[in-house]
Amino acid sequence: MHDLLPDQSPRWQFLESRVRRVLARYGYQEMRMPIVESTDLFKRSIGEVTDIVEKEMYTFDDRNGDSLTLRPEGTAGCVRAALEHGLLHNQTQRVWYQGPMFRHERPQKGRYRQFHQVGVETFGMAGPDIDAELILMSARLWQELGLQDLQLQLNTLGSSEERARYREELVAYFSAHLDRLDEDSRRRLESNPLRILDTKNPDMADLVAAAPTLDAYLGEESSAHFAAICGILDQAGVDYVVNPRLVRGLDYYSRTVFEWVTDRLGAQGTVCAGGRFDGLVGHLGGRPTPAAGFAMGMERLVAILEELDSEPLPPRVHAYLVLVGEQAQHAGLVLAEQLRAQVRGLRLLSHCGGGSFKSQFKKADRSEAGLALMSAGLPWATISPPCTPAPGPMSTMWSAVAIASSSCSTTITVLPRSRRWSRVWSRRWLSRWCSPMDGSSRMYMTPTRPEPIWLARRMRCASPPESVSALRSSVR
Repeated sequence: MHDLLPDQSPRWQFLESRVRRVLARYGYQEMRMPIVESTDLFKRSIGEVTDIVEKEMYTFDDRNGDSLTLRPEGTAGCVRAALEHGLLHNQTQRVWYQGPMFRHERPQKGRYRQFHQVGVETFGMAGPDIDAELILMSARLWQELGLQDLQLQLNTLGSSEERARYREELVAYFSAHLDRLDEDSRRRLESNPLRILDTKNPDMADLVAAAPTLDAYLGEESSAHFAAICGILDQAGVDYVVNPRLVRGLDYYSRTVFEWVTDRLGAQGTVCAGGRFDGLVGHLGGRPTPAAGFAMGMERLVAILEELDSEPLPPRVHAYLVLVGEQAQHAGLVLAEQLRAQVRGLRLLSHCGGGSFKSQFKKADRSEAGLALMSAGLPWATISPPCTPAPGPMSTMWSAVAIASSSCSTTITVLPRSRRWSRVWSRRWLSRWCSPMDGSSRMYMTPTRPEPIWLARRMRCASPPESVSALRSSVR
């Protein structure tokens, strides 16, 4: 189990927003299921002799003696909910879900005992077109995320009858080489022989490579279904590799199976896996219903995004409101509410808890806001830097305007963030180097060190129009 800390959540929010946006563009609707289900549901859907059921599920008895399990995957719960609420009766469905899953397995990079998945499921469509749509939709998501090094592996499992004939041949082949099978493969030989093809044991690589392939047992209908998918992907310009060793071990899987893999995560290279499961609805007590879908691991995608670091994350806040003086501190929350009301989407962090001018700007630094808004009752605090600074080493440091809220009498000054605010805009610095010139509203700000001269002007609270537009531009 692991925690997701505040500095990590922006990457997750970025990923989740992209997923939600892409799925909405394809017309998929979200559904939400409980994380606790009857243990029998997963035994029936996943299979009692699988590693997930035998070793990895978190199962417990409740006070009534009913056996419950924290969901290890989402497809079974999705089918259960669809059947329970009548969503599959003479209709098609395109749905998706997201949330935590739980498996007791050895933690590795991108794999945790509590992990998060996004699942996409379709029901009532048997043709190759929906299979291709799922693959194209996942490919578009990688484009939205800026991921370019994922490889699509594709295969077909044929029908259950075709797999049954292939299974007999596979059992005969591996039985002839029983001395070369590891313990897991020997156990799978009778219960789930197709899973032997998916072994990660390098000592069995040659044996698996020489095993019979399923394509020799495919009928005309299954071959045409797979050829149609490949044709659509070719026309769409999506590259893929046909992997005859890509399998699923349970009987209700059929025909299309695909995975998106990467070499950035070591042994845990699969970030998205999917295919058809036409037999699952009937297996769980419903009418036979064609179905297809995929699931992707959020932790693995986040790990890739962090490694690439190519997509700039949105700022935590757009602006930090610095409140100088007792009067400004008392009115600060009201002023912040007025600004949020006038600027839609503004993320404004208002300073609370008092403190000196310098300490507040230090906190503004740490917030990484793009703008500092300064509100004060002191006359010198309404001074703003010029929009066009003189050339010099500080010429790109500030390009600011003083703004005021149209519904309050407080003048606030906007300071774009470039260097450390606390180092430049300290109270001592301002009070020492801001001096009036000719009694007018213009002032020169001249540091002692050899820096360019800054021209500033005092703003009155009667000029609010540019205030809101300045903040709106920062939100965009």
